[in-house]
Amino acid sequence: MDAKIGVLALQGNVSEHIDAFLLALERMGHGPSSEVFEVRSPVDLVDCQALAIPGGESTTISRLIDKNGLYEPIRSFNGGIFATCAGMVLMATTVEDPRVHPLGLIDMAVDRNAFGRQRESFEADLVIEGLQGNPFHAVFIRAPVVTSVGKDVRVLFRVEQGIVALEHGKHVAFSFHPELGNDTRLHERFLHKLGITGQRK
Repeated sequence: MDAKIGVLALQGNVSEHIDAFLLALERMGHGPSSEVFEVRSPVDLVDCQALAIPGGESTTISRLIDKNGLYEPIRSFNGGIFATCAGMVLMATTVEDPRVHPLGLIDMAVDRNAFGRQRESFEADLVIEGLQGNPFHAVFIRAPVVTSVGKDVRVLFRVEQGIVALEHGKHVAFSFHPELGNDTRLHERFLHKLGITGQRK
């Protein structure tokens, strides 16, 4: 099955997400007919099976989502959403910062910049529920945490400060940056859950 994956390209580390999904598709055996492309307007979402909302500045991305007329199209998007860092903030129902207009797609409350400023960035090896193989090496950069979730949200990993990995239906959200590095297991797991499969090389 060919894949059509969009990456919200309003602000943040867009190219890293594109590269990570392209590598994941290659490892799953997908050829050049599968695509990963930038999403900047509602029309770009039409053929997407999946959408990545990257890290960046959540207040800026939120403002640009509204400005570009993408708020309702993303809320009504039928595919799966792969949200990281600022993307996790935007997926929430509750965010403490009034400058963020959350999408409300996952029943959760998020604390922005829960680990502090840029200098408090860190890396850690996480044993994520449902992920086979070695622990996942996670990079946290001005990361948020989830402080509470609804009953239908599956927690995949939590630390002392709160939840840093979870899934809800077709959607997944991570407070770290799985697109950094060459480990695409979380991307592949996400695509498999959407029915986007391939023959691993």
